[in-house]
Amino acid sequence: MPKKSATPAPPSDAALWAILEQTSAETGQKYFEGLVQTLARLLNTCGAWVTEFYEEEQRLKALAFWMDGDWIENYETAIEGTPCATVIRTADLVHIQERLLELYPSSKDAHAMGLLSYLGVPLKDSTGRILGHLAVVDRRPMPNDPKARALFQIFAERAGAELRRMQAEAAVRDREEKLSRVVSGAMDAIIELNANFAVTLLNPAAEKLLGCESRRAVGLDFRDFLTPESAERLAEFVDEVCGEARTSAWIGGGLEALRVGGEKFSAEATLSCFCAGGEKFFALVLRNVNERLEAERRIHSLEAEAEYLRGELRELQGADILGQSRALRRVLEEVHQVAATDATVLIQGETGTGKELFARAIHGGSRRHAEPMITVNCAAIPAQLIESEFFGHEKGAFTGATSKREGRFALADRGTIFLDEIGELPLDLQAKLLRVLQEGTFEPVGSGRTQKVDVRVVAATNRDLRRETTDGRFREDLFYRLNVFPIQLPPLRERPEDIPILAEAFARRLAQRLGKRVSSLTADCSARLRAYAWPGNVRELENVVERAVITAVAGRLDFARALPPVVPEAVAEGAPETVSDRILSAQEMEQLERRNYVRALETCGWRISGENGAARMLGLNASTMTSRMKALGIQRP
Repeated sequence: MPKKSATPAPPSDAALWAILEQTSAETGQKYFEGLVQTLARLLNTCGAWVTEFYEEEQRLKALAFWMDGDWIENYETAIEGTPCATVIRTADLVHIQERLLELYPSSKDAHAMGLLSYLGVPLKDSTGRILGHLAVVDRRPMPNDPKARALFQIFAERAGAELRRMQAEAAVRDREEKLSRVVSGAMDAIIELNANFAVTLLNPAAEKLLGCESRRAVGLDFRDFLTPESAERLAEFVDEVCGEARTSAWIGGGLEALRVGGEKFSAEATLSCFCAGGEKFFALVLRNVNERLEAERRIHSLEAEAEYLRGELRELQGADILGQSRALRRVLEEVHQVAATDATVLIQGETGTGKELFARAIHGGSRRHAEPMITVNCAAIPAQLIESEFFGHEKGAFTGATSKREGRFALADRGTIFLDEIGELPLDLQAKLLRVLQEGTFEPVGSGRTQKVDVRVVAATNRDLRRETTDGRFREDLFYRLNVFPIQLPPLRERPEDIPILAEAFARRLAQRLGKRVSSLTADCSARLRAYAWPGNVRELENVVERAVITAVAGRLDFARALPPVVPEAVAEGAPETVSDRILSAQEMEQLERRNYVRALETCGWRISGENGAARMLGLNASTMTSRMKALGIQRP
């Protein structure tokens, strides 16, 4: 294989911002693939990989391995005799600038690939246990560049967080599958009832005992399976376990039950009460005395463990809404008012204002909080796949549909669906979405069956949908259906008192993640942050704070370097003050921001996106800049 001859270049601040934005939207396998591919590009190495570590086998299995512009699939290796073993055993970063083959002569893969240098770091859980590792390799020397190493450490922290999230999610699934297997495989009959005594589930043992399949029994009044005297006794025990003192009871003397066909039999029984989705349910267990206690212990133990792991997963994914401004308090009051209802919510605001965060707050405060919130980015899905993503498809519905797939609305049944960037939805899909909102029904692609769902809709956009309807780009009837309860998120520049609070919280969290100590924000730092217009809003603020934490010297945050460049000229012609001399008014900052945008656009020939675009020059993503240009009334001459 040919060797590269270029000298590795340290990653720029713009590159750092770009990768943080590129990787933040993905999760799971796609996240790791984007991570290693972009890491290799930014550090200018021939390869990069991220792995899981199997301690008992002392092996690494690649989650994603990018080498020489292509993927290495299903790669795994023993760590013995490789630099990876040093990373795992020292639980620390290992950097081999050159002479890799001399130091690890028994590493067959390193010899086969002709590698010369290596940089690797362990991925750990909260207790310090090694979960995996992240590494880059090259056929050229890899000098000790502090900035490149800092970027590498940031990637490692993010990769570790995602790996922890995936393992927590897998543990939840494992516990829930175990719970399902316990219930299905139990020799005792387990019958689940709702508050009206209607059957909602029979396990196989209960089907056999009652002589009735679960699908036929669901919805039937279970008291019809009991003698009149036992039906009354069951009702008495239901009232008892609904009290605060106890949630389960042994029904002394058992129950007299009836099989389908009228055959009577006696059964010893216990009754438990539990809540799911804000509703009460009862688990009636018909079993012999010897097996009763063990089965009950196993069921309750697995339920508690599954709930504990769900809590851990929510903590990994959670985030707080910070601030004390009047504008933010107004929005939070609106969120509190609408969360407890099932009303459709339309969240409007500029890019980066945290629309998904507020959507999660609405879901978390609703009666659906125990059910999933499914997020759909309408702008990120190709137009030809949107209908399939929304409503699912049958096997063979179109080329490439090799299996049946559930859509996002089906996955969100009884929960919440968050339609982000709803203004990007094509017109033909808007009509089908309107049907779901009005009737609660849809048809999967390639299917003639109508499926019913119970979904609460929260939508978000940075567009002016009223103007979009006037211009014919958005259906008026869909707009009014979505606009039941509109929430307008204030841009960061309209809540300046929240900026230092947010910056302080971001700095603490990022410093902890990077293993650094930083001082609190000074008055000068706060003034600089409040004076900036923040076209990218909270997302841009977090990126700026992260740059400041990375570049902090002796714990001091330097926002003069971290903030994007602003043209240091007087706001008005002939004015004696400059940006650095005084705090500007909102109108002056807007004028200054407008001139800065125009100057960047003129420099780039009015090209917005791409390597040579004005957005890259200003350190913004293209959609943010386009949104700000509309707000500032900037048009190409």
